[in-house]
Amino acid sequence: MLNQRALTYLNEVIRRGSLRRAAAHLNVDASAISRQLKALEEELDTQLCERHGRGMRATAAGQLLVHHFHAQRASEEAVLSQLMALQGLAKGEVRIAVGEGFIADLIAAPLGTFMSAFAGINVEIRMAGVNEAMSLLKDREVDIALLYAPPVDPQLFCHVETRQPLDVIVPPSHPLTTLDRPVTLHDLKEWPLALMDNPFGMRQMVNMVAHQERIHLEARLHTNSVSVLKNFVRSGIGVTFMPELTVMDEIERGEIFTLPMHYPVMNGTRAQIVSLKGQELPVASTTCIAHLQKGMRFFAADAPRLLQ
Repeated sequence: MLNQRALTYLNEVIRRGSLRRAAAHLNVDASAISRQLKALEEELDTQLCERHGRGMRATAAGQLLVHHFHAQRASEEAVLSQLMALQGLAKGEVRIAVGEGFIADLIAAPLGTFMSAFAGINVEIRMAGVNEAMSLLKDREVDIALLYAPPVDPQLFCHVETRQPLDVIVPPSHPLTTLDRPVTLHDLKEWPLALMDNPFGMRQMVNMVAHQERIHLEARLHTNSVSVLKNFVRSGIGVTFMPELTVMDEIERGEIFTLPMHYPVMNGTRAQIVSLKGQELPVASTTCIAHLQKGMRFFAADAPRLLQ
């Protein structure tokens, strides 16, 4: 039987990149972690960690043990959640990574009705761009993630997917609204442009199309905030990119217009609810996914303009 404390210490050393950071996170002495790891290496007669620069990284054997540790934890959590399901989902926890563009849709009703229906389930929401959200899943920091325009990743399993095109959003009466065709990136070059930072799905999609079209987009504003982008457009300063549902309230108030882009890849952009492939989700998480699929406009159907 492998020493569970030693496995816990090994996992944290690999995750944090050093003995010192692992000790600080676990609130134990670094020498205690070192002793446990040394004893585990002697028991298995193999090296589990090696020095790398100023930190530590796993050997192939260490990676195998960390994977075993995570699988063991996930299996235990799944069994416990199934026991709770027999009690009517009396208790549980759902950890969700979500991009800011989903928040208004999530908070509008689905989250509240879920928490009312399952009063014993606690929800933790982590704001994250697509890259960070995928990393949080792989590090098992969250159970599920809501992603917009994610890259293909064989380590993730998609539970729900809808088409949510990436449109250009402009102020009312903007000259681009007079175009009788979809907008191209060339059309945007004369207008002040705002862009999300690189770790976000919207920006990665724009970068890909700009590269394919051999166009250099000069952004006047860079941000990691959807709210900043909305206010940039609403105030009349310039234009940016966003899916229709993210600005639905502003559209209904006549503060923002959305215009379709010329490029099939942008019109085919997907929104997804994903988890880590091979990980058995707790019952609370699978129940939450079903609830979000029914209650969130992003996941109940394709974008409104595609259904007209």
